[in-house]
Amino acid sequence: MNIRPRAAKIRTLVVDDEPLARSNLTVLLRLDPEIELVGECGSGSEAVTKIRGKKPDLVFLDVQMPEYDGFDVVEKLGKDLPAAVVFVTAYDQYALKAFEAGALDYLLKPFDNARFERALSRAKERIAQNKGTPRKIDHFVIKGAGQVTFVKISEIDWIEAADYYACLHVRTKSHLLRRRMSELERELDQAVFCRIHRSSIVNLNRVRGLETNADGEYEVLLDTGSKLRLSRRYRKQLQSRLGIRNSN
Repeated sequence: MNIRPRAAKIRTLVVDDEPLARSNLTVLLRLDPEIELVGECGSGSEAVTKIRGKKPDLVFLDVQMPEYDGFDVVEKLGKDLPAAVVFVTAYDQYALKAFEAGALDYLLKPFDNARFERALSRAKERIAQNKGTPRKIDHFVIKGAGQVTFVKISEIDWIEAADYYACLHVRTKSHLLRRRMSELERELDQAVFCRIHRSSIVNLNRVRGLETNADGEYEVLLDTGSKLRLSRRYRKQLQSRLGIRNSN
């Protein structure tokens, strides 16, 4: 007798600072036998920790919360963002930004059961398609004062460490991202981005050449005109990536 393996349940997390809103969602989710509720959070900072620890497939994420809002959570998670995120809010003005940030759907409070089921069905389809496929990101979500900006990774010239932030340099503009350089180095495509200093990561497609300065130290020349210090620690790695034979 052939026994079909039981399909893995969809690990789901609910994030909302309002206890009643969390309760409404968890009640609906528990009615679905395909869902495994792995927890709920009342704040964005708690959500970041739980998402990284629990690794849910699906998150219902409130937009407006104290300390970290929904866009802050997305910004900080990067590649740790789950396969399916459904934003939940009482304000419809965030809808476009939510989709641009990578949200699968947008539930406007109050919603009825039919609307919830449509969102859940879309999430199930997305998760089924993405099973076993590593998540790739093509943009960063930058949360600033009163606005959300989306920066395409391919357009970044170089990245500079700025305390607990990373400064993304895109031609004449710069954007602060709340991420550590070590995280970005692991996350970015190593065929395109290379660490050249403890405080710098460069887009190899922007590198025009190398030169030595008056102190005999190497600098990386970018097609934007920028000159970046190349530390000895990362010199061989960069030369290898650029196809330059080390003559030393």
